Amino acid sequence: MRRRKAEIVVPGQTGKLAVVTGASDGLGFELASRLAAAGAEVVMPVRNRGKGEGAAERIRGRVIGAKVSVRDLDLASLESVRGFAEGALGEGRPIDILVNNAGVMTPPERVESVDGFELQFAVNHLGHFALMARLLPLLRAGRARVTTQTSFGANSYGVAWDDPQWTGRYRASRAYSSSKIAGALVAMEFDRRSRAYGWGIVSNVAHPGIAATNLLAGRAPARVIGFLSRFGVLAQTAEEGALPALYAVTSPEAGGGVLYGPSGLLHLTGVPGEQRAYRYIADPGAAARMWAESERLAGVRFFG
Repeated sequence: MRRRKAEIVVPGQTGKLAVVTGASDGLGFELASRLAAAGAEVVMPVRNRGKGEGAAERIRGRVIGAKVSVRDLDLASLESVRGFAEGALGEGRPIDILVNNAGVMTPPERVESVDGFELQFAVNHLGHFALMARLLPLLRAGRARVTTQTSFGANSYGVAWDDPQWTGRYRASRAYSSSKIAGALVAMEFDRRSRAYGWGIVSNVAHPGIAATNLLAGRAPARVIGFLSRFGVLAQTAEEGALPALYAVTSPEAGGGVLYGPSGLLHLTGVPGEQRAYRYIADPGAAARMWAESERLAGVRFFG
């Protein structure tokens, strides 16, 4: 007997412009596909252009009349972020939806970005932070909904404030968790500042539970998670893992400054719902500190 997969109804998105990072694979691909199916025009900024074009073709094969386009963006390079944002600002189209989805997970050895930052911190957090800052005029014009993808791992370890670049002893899982907490902290702070300054932007956070995606490729648990996802036991498919972010960025009932994730056992699987924010991402003082440090490191300021 086939199991009944988790699902949501996505409101019509016709006329909206959506930007989804990391849309060439995994959760990002599913998000882009679902948004296109709901009528949105979807921009897919990707590091690998060939892979991105292939993903766009797959979406067009799924969704008749899908409006999807591919742009170049390497979130590990602040110069690439600047270039992508300048292109978008040149086009001048308001952005209605932004999903900060792209990510790097636990490289076994410490790797630095071109700007000299630990790779997970650079991609999972700092590149997205710079992207939001540079796109702020378009996000304001679209009164955008912005959802930042975090991880179940953001409930562990905390931020490595004393060594955020892991120049000392590198611990892959802890560095990953720290980068995901950093991204979630500024997403929460983005919503607070939007309300304080009247930017009109709704910013929230989502996590996919345990989802079978290519981020797990080559890791020991990958086969087990893939197997369990077929039955919805402690793990779920990429299509299901995309639902919390999809809900957070499209549902009229989804608010700002909120964490969304699967509502099933241990918040690992199931239909999306609001969750109590993890303690590491719920501290406004830590969020303001991370915001200021991120502005310094990325060389950006939020002017709208």
